[in-house]
Amino acid sequence: MEQDSQLTRLGLFDARVPRYTSYPTAPHFSSEVGASHFEQWIEAIPAGASISLYMHVPFCRRLCWFCACRTQGTQSDDPVRAYSETLLAELKMLKKRLAPGVTLSRLHWGGGTPTLMPADMMRRVAGAVFEAVPMGEGAEFSVEIDPNEIDDARMDALAESGLNRASIGVQDFDPQIQEVIGRDQSYEVTKKAVDMIRERGVQSLNADILYGLPYQDNRRISESVQKLLSLSPDRVALYGYAHVPWMARRQTLIPSDHLPTPQERLELFDTARKLFVADGYDEIGIDHFALPTDGLATAQKAGKLRRNFQGYTDDLAEALVGMGASSISRFPQGYTQNNPSTGAHTGAIRQGQFSTSKGHVFSEDDKMRSRLIEALMCDFAVRTDELVRDFGADPVELAQMFTSCADAFEDCVRVTADGLEIPEKGRPLTRMIARHFDAYDLSKAGHSSAI
Repeated sequence: MEQDSQLTRLGLFDARVPRYTSYPTAPHFSSEVGASHFEQWIEAIPAGASISLYMHVPFCRRLCWFCACRTQGTQSDDPVRAYSETLLAELKMLKKRLAPGVTLSRLHWGGGTPTLMPADMMRRVAGAVFEAVPMGEGAEFSVEIDPNEIDDARMDALAESGLNRASIGVQDFDPQIQEVIGRDQSYEVTKKAVDMIRERGVQSLNADILYGLPYQDNRRISESVQKLLSLSPDRVALYGYAHVPWMARRQTLIPSDHLPTPQERLELFDTARKLFVADGYDEIGIDHFALPTDGLATAQKAGKLRRNFQGYTDDLAEALVGMGASSISRFPQGYTQNNPSTGAHTGAIRQGQFSTSKGHVFSEDDKMRSRLIEALMCDFAVRTDELVRDFGADPVELAQMFTSCADAFEDCVRVTADGLEIPEKGRPLTRMIARHFDAYDLSKAGHSSAI
């Protein structure tokens, strides 16, 4: 009760803050960055380097009401096939600009619903990816799989193309909650998909589950978590539902008067967290859990955990290249984002041009603050010597910044001889603490609840 009172006083239950999967965050991207930047930064990737590649498929058979991702509904395969042809052309353009010997450390297909692609098209697209950028040693190929939109032919195509990590969205297994969020996906359908994945030798499994949904209570989230645990995922993302109907119109269908209060959201998170920990999962950052044998857990123990647009990662590649409409790339020089309109993106590719519509060029201060925020989000601590060594930060200025933060967050932040750390009691405030080091205008729309 005392801690809840302190969290209330510090603004946890009222704040809207970024998720900090990037810094600066996407609302600060500018149209001054365009396709020429993307091409130059691709061509600057050194020969023999290792990169990550994200491929966005912005189609769904049905649009889930809770989702704020850039997707469009289709009942026909025709738009998906046409878009896949665009991806093939885009990959050829990428290949022409990459230096020799560049390989993949991570390949992720997201969406939308990548498994809407017919099996033959999956094989063609995967083949084009590996022709452009071969898989490196120990590389991961992961795909977001909709249990409602997968069959033997498509699962075979993915497995034969080298899939070695699958990701499934669960959200919640309760039938009433599924109905009000527009996501009909029974436990039985989900288990069948997991069985299909593992029968083909794909042993690594990610799962997403949400807290903060309408009608959720401790009993219901406990039942959903226990059902998920019976599927033995290797890692789990426990995301807070972000109710942003001003950004995603479909969320106006969500009964907002039945959403849990911020205090109830925190209790739902803690209920689920305790169940994962009791089942042997390591806590990873603010919202992930992983078996001790999983790469995330290993990276955390080694101090090599990182954060990108998919959340927490053990990928250390310096460049993340995004293919497809709305995809975001991260380079050492800055961010680029493709045009979010499928039509505009396709039109640019047909003309032999990348569709980059906005982005951001890093300043030296951006680079330092990006690493500072990432360290807080990953390790709940930041070291002064690292920021001085890698970014030329002024230790006196850092000390002043850390002291200011500690003053703002009382004993939920601690200044140490090494730098700054967030003790366990302050970890619900992690995103707010990270925001303290954000140098940009924080009035931009789209930020979600701090919990």
